[in-house]
Amino acid sequence: MDRTRHFRTAVLAGVLLLLGGLTACAGDEKVFSLSAPEIFYVPANGGKKVFPLRVDGPGPYTPGARRLTVDVAPSSRRAVRLRASSPHCTGSAAHVVCEGPAASLNGLTTDVFAPVAAKGSKAGDAGLLRLSYVTTQGRRLTARTRVIVGEPVLELLTPAPATGVRPGSEVTSPVVVRNTGDVPVRGLALAVDAGDLEFVRRYANCRYPDLQHGSQAVCGFPGVRIAPGRSVTVRPGLRLRASGAAMYGSFGRMVWPLEAGPGPYQTISKGGGHGDGPALRAEAVKTPSGRFTRAEDHVDVLLAARADYAVSGADLHGDPGDTRKVRLVVRNDGPGDPGDSTRLIFDLPPGAAVLEQPMTEIDDGDFEPYCTDDGSAYTCDVARLEPGRTRTFEFTLRLGEPGAGSVRLEDKRPNRSDPADLRGRSGRHDPDASNDTASVDVTG
Repeated sequence: MDRTRHFRTAVLAGVLLLLGGLTACAGDEKVFSLSAPEIFYVPANGGKKVFPLRVDGPGPYTPGARRLTVDVAPSSRRAVRLRASSPHCTGSAAHVVCEGPAASLNGLTTDVFAPVAAKGSKAGDAGLLRLSYVTTQGRRLTARTRVIVGEPVLELLTPAPATGVRPGSEVTSPVVVRNTGDVPVRGLALAVDAGDLEFVRRYANCRYPDLQHGSQAVCGFPGVRIAPGRSVTVRPGLRLRASGAAMYGSFGRMVWPLEAGPGPYQTISKGGGHGDGPALRAEAVKTPSGRFTRAEDHVDVLLAARADYAVSGADLHGDPGDTRKVRLVVRNDGPGDPGDSTRLIFDLPPGAAVLEQPMTEIDDGDFEPYCTDDGSAYTCDVARLEPGRTRTFEFTLRLGEPGAGSVRLEDKRPNRSDPADLRGRSGRHDPDASNDTASVDVTG
């Protein structure tokens, strides 16, 4: 889904890893840092999770001269042990050394080792990892991570779509987060991607990354504690402004334990200034009924708007066998923008044959037909058409005998695999169906 991809694209634009590392520098020498989470939760049943670990540096790394060493502090070995998964890693449940390719940390995570819960440990037990990394220049970087047995599981109460919203009006959305895990959450983070909307207020405990041009807020609540089975709500409610035209808008939300950071494949843009409004608060609340979604969700905002689409036909003059071009023009007279919701169907005049049709480039210099056909009718995706814009579909025909063809616009059928379409996020709700059809006639 485009909106999901949009959200995930915004969220994956950078990385928020709370650093437990230090940097090495000397004069004008290059600076490196080892980044690891301050807190890492592991399943109490001994299961393995991908560990977020990264070396940041100004230059490229070459394999073979790096070494990664991981130690469990002696006082922590009843709670945490190590599990290595690479032939280039050696050691024990308390001490692992990885050499060569296994030590490469150019990505955002490593899967060559993982801390896991020790046998006999219980939810809430904790241990300390000490990590050491030797760079190609021989510098030694260190970091440490507190490992907690058990996991908080954060879920968002996903509200019903906001329907009948006046274009450009304000939308206030509550945020309720519950913890269904087996250990408390200490510190909460919330990211909101405005999507098709925009923020009305910018809050003091939220930063707005420059990379997202004001469309993303990353908010922190360091003093919040959410015990297993408990919930909090964010006050005041988030205030956003609906689009003036996008009929099917949405905004995305994501939550995670503040000190642990997002999941290994969910990263957040760095930087950005804080808002000048009041600070958001996270307050305990009785868990409400409703549909909860783990970690991230999208909230639909459906405008009380329609889109008047129109299509033009053509009169073709000529004898059988003559060649003529026909241009079918689709126009959105607004006021709404229904997104990718419409298709054009061109029924050929009797005896006419298509010699040329709209094409789309699928690779460099490689084209295929844009429309599908069954020999007598061509179906073309109109795609998104903003109010006031047009799209032209050009065909070259070899004429047959005089006769009448037609062109018409139809709403696409809802995508049954897309819950958003099943909730009504489709269709133009066209106020004037009379201009959705036109004739394409051939006269001698």
